[in-house]
Amino acid sequence: MKARGTWAGLAVVVAAMTLCGCALPAVMVPTGGPSPDNPIHSDDFRSGLGQWAVELERGGRVTARDGVLDIDVPGGATVWFRPVLQGPVVIEYDAVAVDEGGANDRVSDLNAFWMATDPRAPGGVPYPRSGAFADYDTLRTYYVGQGGNGNTTTRMRRYVGEPSNRPLLPDHDRTDADDLLVANARQSIRLVAAGDLIQYWRDDRLVFEMVDPDPYQRGWFALRTTASHLRITNFRVRTLPPVRPPA
Repeated sequence: MKARGTWAGLAVVVAAMTLCGCALPAVMVPTGGPSPDNPIHSDDFRSGLGQWAVELERGGRVTARDGVLDIDVPGGATVWFRPVLQGPVVIEYDAVAVDEGGANDRVSDLNAFWMATDPRAPGGVPYPRSGAFADYDTLRTYYVGQGGNGNTTTRMRRYVGEPSNRPLLPDHDRTDADDLLVANARQSIRLVAAGDLIQYWRDDRLVFEMVDPDPYQRGWFALRTTASHLRITNFRVRTLPPVRPPA
């Protein structure tokens, strides 16, 4: 499903589906958007990496100071938020793909895993891993790779926990400029896991939406990139109340 718009636009989708008798997701995001108050988790990136687990394929530099999580790496990097998340939740942060002439300033791969678990691990904990992208195939997780492949693709996937199997729906494979990264521009990201409603928002624009009949409702979040330089600020996680459409 390719849906674009604002949080309020979701109300229009619900109304249209109700009139046509279409199936509705079990949990809907409130039409006014979730409140920014009282996050259940946050990080102002002024006290180091205590809330994060870093996995680097080929080394690099990951720091949290002066209000910025700075990821500057020559290879694959996955930065896990240590607390487990229980849905329904929205994960929010601002991000910049840096292009300032540095060795890794490639403007590529602002990526994320969310609601990730390892079906083989005790408790489902998905780390530690090597940092190489293929090493994450065996997760069960939602994934968006924005500006991947040298900023030529933006894709959403639902990993199913099988090696070399990362399912990709045709409508979840984008190449339009509007879906790619812009160098040195701050963008606000929202990842939603609300029952069977899974969404990826960029600057109040709905980029991807999935209604998952077998949703991942508990798991971990990670930032993911490869051979790039990212700056992350204003990280927070909030719960979403279960809001059902009128009968």
